[in-house]
Amino acid sequence: MEKTFNPNTVEQALYKAWEEKGYFKPSGQGDAYSIMIPPPNVTGSLHMGHAFQDTIMDTLIRYKRMSGNNTLWQVGTDHAGIATQMVVERKLAAEEDKTRHDLGREAFVDRIWDWKKQSGGTITQQLRRLGASVDWDRERFTMDEGLSNAVKEVFVRLYKEDLIYRGKRLVNWDPKLHTAISDLEVENKDKKGHMWNFRYPLADGVKTKDGKDYIVVATTRPETMLGDTGVAVNPDDERYQDLIGKDIILPIVNRRITIVGDEHADMEKGTGCVKITPAHDFNDNEVGKRHQLPMINIFDKDAAILSEGQTYTFDGKELDMDAPLPERFHGLDRFAARKAIVAEFEELGLLEVIEDHSLTVPYGDRSGVVIEPLLTDQWYVRAAPLAEPAKEAVKNGDIQFVPQQYENMYFSWMNDIQDWCISRQLWWGHRIPAWYDAKGNVYVGRDEAEVRANNNIADDVVLSQDEDVLDTWFSSALWTFSTLGWPDNTEDLKTFHPTDVLVTGFDIIFFWVARMIMMTMHFIKDEDGKPQVPFKTVYVTGLIRDENGDKMSKSKGNVLDPIDMIDGIDLESLVTKRTSNLMQDKLAKKIEKNTRKTFENGIEAHGTDALRFTLAAMASTGRDINWDMSRLEGYRNFCNKLWNASRYVLMNTEEHDCGFAEDGSATGEMQTSLADRWILGQFQQTVKAYTEHLDNYRFDLAANTIYEFTWNQFCDWYLELTKPVLFKGSEAEQRATRHTLVTVLEALLRLMHPLMPYITETIWQSVAPLAAVDKSKADTIMLQSFPQFDASQVDKQAMADLDWVKQFIVGIRNIRGEMDISPNKPLNAYIKNAGTEDVRRLTANQSFLQGLAKLESIDVLGEGDEAPASATALIGEMAIMIPMAGLIDVEAELARIDKNIEKISKDLARVEGKLKNENFVSKAPAAVIDKEKAKLAEMQTAISKLEEQKATIEAL
Repeated sequence: MEKTFNPNTVEQALYKAWEEKGYFKPSGQGDAYSIMIPPPNVTGSLHMGHAFQDTIMDTLIRYKRMSGNNTLWQVGTDHAGIATQMVVERKLAAEEDKTRHDLGREAFVDRIWDWKKQSGGTITQQLRRLGASVDWDRERFTMDEGLSNAVKEVFVRLYKEDLIYRGKRLVNWDPKLHTAISDLEVENKDKKGHMWNFRYPLADGVKTKDGKDYIVVATTRPETMLGDTGVAVNPDDERYQDLIGKDIILPIVNRRITIVGDEHADMEKGTGCVKITPAHDFNDNEVGKRHQLPMINIFDKDAAILSEGQTYTFDGKELDMDAPLPERFHGLDRFAARKAIVAEFEELGLLEVIEDHSLTVPYGDRSGVVIEPLLTDQWYVRAAPLAEPAKEAVKNGDIQFVPQQYENMYFSWMNDIQDWCISRQLWWGHRIPAWYDAKGNVYVGRDEAEVRANNNIADDVVLSQDEDVLDTWFSSALWTFSTLGWPDNTEDLKTFHPTDVLVTGFDIIFFWVARMIMMTMHFIKDEDGKPQVPFKTVYVTGLIRDENGDKMSKSKGNVLDPIDMIDGIDLESLVTKRTSNLMQDKLAKKIEKNTRKTFENGIEAHGTDALRFTLAAMASTGRDINWDMSRLEGYRNFCNKLWNASRYVLMNTEEHDCGFAEDGSATGEMQTSLADRWILGQFQQTVKAYTEHLDNYRFDLAANTIYEFTWNQFCDWYLELTKPVLFKGSEAEQRATRHTLVTVLEALLRLMHPLMPYITETIWQSVAPLAAVDKSKADTIMLQSFPQFDASQVDKQAMADLDWVKQFIVGIRNIRGEMDISPNKPLNAYIKNAGTEDVRRLTANQSFLQGLAKLESIDVLGEGDEAPASATALIGEMAIMIPMAGLIDVEAELARIDKNIEKISKDLARVEGKLKNENFVSKAPAAVIDKEKAKLAEMQTAISKLEEQKATIEAL
């Protein structure tokens, strides 16, 4: 093995070899275990969320593969309707100064397929860098032929079952992209705006209780008043009870609208009167539905004012009702119309007051424009009937959420489920399999030929296919079974479905998880006809935030790229990466400044294993994670520690008799030391705890368990304890220790492999021959068996004895550290209050103790014997005493301690001052305040220890 581990020289070559040799494929042996990767957008690149979830999935797959399961990790990408169309449209505009309309639908879609072929594989290449052991030969795409057939099949069946219908309803409309979008694609932003209070005149001479001939309504969107069809007051509001059922003359358009009594109107809020615009507000739409008010749409697809309002009933039928809109507003953008309408209200003397107002404004996350609630014709899935079995599956435990608390989020959505809008006004996606004749009749089928055949439509009758495509989530909802060959009843479907676990974020529990459960249980049944679940467990991850607890975003300049942490990146490249494509120079300069301050030397290379281990170690269930670069550096050091320990083992075992026969059995005389027996027991306990943590999805505890064993027990203690044996032991003792070294290291590498695949494979290739591993099965660690707990190797007496030895050595080392005594200076030790077990352990391990604690002598004192003035360490009732005479200069040592106390006290006072500063506490992020509090506690502890040390020295 090389002197140092260099990830860059091994990782990509190793992965290529693994993939080419087919190691990621299902074995065909053992119980099936499968995971479906949440398909990343084909336009995407690997971000921290992907790295986090993919590390967890790969850990599970490698663990189950080594445990003898027939494992499948299904990979694929999502066609990402809006995102992909936007990428290609921008490319077309930049390179050819054309729009998609210049090309036409068919040619534009061909361009997207060309783009996918050339540039759509970025994220799959990055998945390889992460070590993801997916079966690449089974890679799917949500618009490949098989998945397209599945989508059509599902649509047609649901339509025939009256679970899909077309209707005119209110949707989130993006005026820039000209499509409906889902709630997930709406980004709500807090903004400072205004509240306009308008006077609406009462009709027919009616007056309010206080004698006014008008009521005042408040709105944040004056432009929508052109579509008002009512005003709501609370039926319990005594001010307005007499007005319920009376009419108002709507200013500007002079439309008579009715006052209705509805609890939506809050008596304590504003004037208590709420204008109702059912066609342009989701809450108003519900009020309008309750009171059967007409709906008047006033906007076109650009959110500009129409020449005449479009009037509808709540079942989507056109109303025979005139709704003219003033000519002076025709074609005005909604925000220009707002200004004109406010000015006209003021001119008419009907503007009561304008107030500053904080509000939440919905924006399209792709287009960046304000979303408009708009009445449009869309396709919908009746979700309520599908939701019932999906809810029951979670209630009865067929599907379990980890952590369980996310069941509450699932049920809160499912219990109030609304019909699902599945159509999008895009060109890229699964085109809706519906055709129309000249009369507007709709026919649904898998293709036009089927539609004609099933409905006896002659060839000369012109049919046109629906222009819309399906919501991306529609095809994703079929992911667990469509990727396995459904609607055909394939062997893969029989073997790997239902899948075992879904790893996902809480933000898409409804948008994806719930819809997968609904669709799968509706279409996939077992042999007895019972609906199948798509997965048995939903493991919900937290969100990875920056070190201050802020969400990572490009606009904040705090996004971390996993590949940068694997390969490293220089400062200038990092600055360029974070500031490119930012429209605002001021923001770019701010991000550049913060980046240069935070990453003065860029980001060093850490390798994939260190990144994966960090992600696992921070994976506390369901909690958001504040990223910590220092932990990444710490786990890179952990990789180096493992590498150096492995080199020590190899240097002391290669070309030596390690007590293995060719078949892997033990051979030759072996006399195991206490340390050998102890480490074997420690390893078995580690296997037990580590396996339990993986089975319970506690990746953080699994990582901490293996870290503790590897660093502290194996590297720091056991390797140190082998030196006396390897240098001075008998042949039988040395053979036994070499056997133990190789046995434990080889098994430890297998145990560790699911978390850190590259370094373990690299070391294992050198260690396996020494442990006489049979490589005929597979020349790779990933296909070797996962270590199983073996209680027979746990020697409790040996473990207790060596823990006592460790306490003894640590006690001496602590005295050296506290008294500033050189670790190389031999010391004399006296033992007081030693019990029978203490004496036995002292006698049996004297050479260990003297060698590792650097002791010249160990004397056990009798009851009446007195020791000189000493520093003392305790093991139970037994005292280890080190005489201090001649070892330290008392005055100098006291002066040194006082100096340290003074320095720490100054720092402590500074931090205390910060935390008492109300200005700092009110403005600093919670994570920063927590850091300062942690510093304070650390300094207080340090001062306390120094005071104790000072008292000990003064007593000498």
